[in-house]
Amino acid sequence: ILKLQFLYLIGRPSKMGKKDKVSLVCENGDPFIPDPENPLACSTCSTLKSRAVPKEEYEKKKLEDEIAALEEQLKAKMSAKAKAEEEAEAGKKKKKDKKEKKGKQEPLIDLQPEQGCRDFAPEDYRLRNWLFGTFRKVAHLFGFEEYDAPVLEPENLYIVKAGKGDASAGEEILDQMFNFTTKGGHKVALRPEMTPTLARLVMQKGQSLLLPVKWFSIPQCWRYEAIVRGRKREHYQWNMDILGVPGVTAEAELLAAIITFLKEIGLTSEDVGIKINSRKMLQTVLKQAGVKDSQFAPVCIIIDKVDKVERCEIEEMLREKGLTDDVIDTILRTLTIKSLDEMEKAVGADSEVVKELKSLFANLEAYGFADWIQLDASVVRGLAYYTGVVFEGFDRAGHLRAICGGGRYDTLLDTFGHNTSIPACGFGFGDCVIVELLKDKKKLPVFESPIDDIVIPFNETMRTQSITVLERLRAAGRHADIILEKKRSPKQAFSYADRRGAKYAVLVAPDEWSKGQVRLKDLNDEEDKRGVEMTVDELIEKLTGKKEA
Repeated sequence: ILKLQFLYLIGRPSKMGKKDKVSLVCENGDPFIPDPENPLACSTCSTLKSRAVPKEEYEKKKLEDEIAALEEQLKAKMSAKAKAEEEAEAGKKKKKDKKEKKGKQEPLIDLQPEQGCRDFAPEDYRLRNWLFGTFRKVAHLFGFEEYDAPVLEPENLYIVKAGKGDASAGEEILDQMFNFTTKGGHKVALRPEMTPTLARLVMQKGQSLLLPVKWFSIPQCWRYEAIVRGRKREHYQWNMDILGVPGVTAEAELLAAIITFLKEIGLTSEDVGIKINSRKMLQTVLKQAGVKDSQFAPVCIIIDKVDKVERCEIEEMLREKGLTDDVIDTILRTLTIKSLDEMEKAVGADSEVVKELKSLFANLEAYGFADWIQLDASVVRGLAYYTGVVFEGFDRAGHLRAICGGGRYDTLLDTFGHNTSIPACGFGFGDCVIVELLKDKKKLPVFESPIDDIVIPFNETMRTQSITVLERLRAAGRHADIILEKKRSPKQAFSYADRRGAKYAVLVAPDEWSKGQVRLKDLNDEEDKRGVEMTVDELIEKLTGKKEA
């Protein structure tokens, strides 16, 4: 409309000079061409000359008509919009009035958990209990003992650990932590990982600690990171660590535990693989290239990002650490090594790293897990404290981030000022990625209700008798519940028991009780309409498969 009004106000530039004749147009906008036989009429449309108008006048009139039409359209749209808004507002008011009439109100709180965190309703908790139970089962199978510690730790515990070998790493870990200052002025953090806490406990035990240590834990960890599939801002992590063993037999035991767990939950070597490397490999190559030891940890942090960023970015980050292009090419070429033979050619058959990895692979072959593992020199792990063998579990389909990871950290206790060096290695196995993988593979188990039986009093006069039956069931080891409300009819109670997922319903009614019996209904049997009468002793024997003593 504004454009048309603008054209209307300024008019279109005339092509005629002052002495030119005014050009006329007919009613349809075509030029007026006089008929040779009748000059007062147009030769093409028969419009009379008296009805023809100057071209500029015709164009102005046309613009005025277009403006008027657009204004009408705009008024119609505005009217429709106003009507829609009015109807929406009326709908909201009606809905609000309806809620107020029912005595309801909008929640005064946000019903969702904090961003990046999870709720565990009973159906979710069943999955968590199964997963954690399998973690514990495998750990106990391998002779590990469980430990725990406060989720709140001194902030410095993580800064000291992360900053070893790279001053900037301490700042980076601070950005990833949920940290704050207490009312007492202490700087604390929600633990982002468990290994520093393990180190603190081991140092606390001192000389009284019997080596080797085989400990495990399933702590909740917190990191303020980007939220992606398989990574939250809080997660639980199965940690297993062995302290006091300098050789790769410890790594072999840890890797065997991981693979045993994966098999236990129904995964195969076609679903998951484990990449293995040693930091000593890259350290050897860097030493041969003249790179200082102080640059090693920062270089590893950069290399750990190889699968996450472009090669040119990796090269630029390495240049910023003072490495030459020749050294960078050597590093990136080393990362492509995928076999022990290639590694031997790169650093020599007598190299310590080659001997260690050959021994590790031989041990894992003896465990029967050769098809799960592979050498991959690009795995270095980003944490600064790793000193030798490192490994990562990965989804062979390539859809998910690392499933688990770990390695050897022989100098971690030294970092915290421990007066005795203790060799150590361990791994972390998060609960988020593995659940996503099981979903992808359609291998998540179906979790039944934990309730075996629900006892149904026919009415309140049968309440105490029902409690007697309930206690007999519980004493026999059955997971039993009872209808607590007064108002439920037997029909409603049976429906409730079925919806709760109970296997059996036990009706305690006057007629049956007078004969010393109850009525048992199998809720999974559609043909069992009325149930079966039996004594309480017979009930216990049927449900447990054994007679009471």
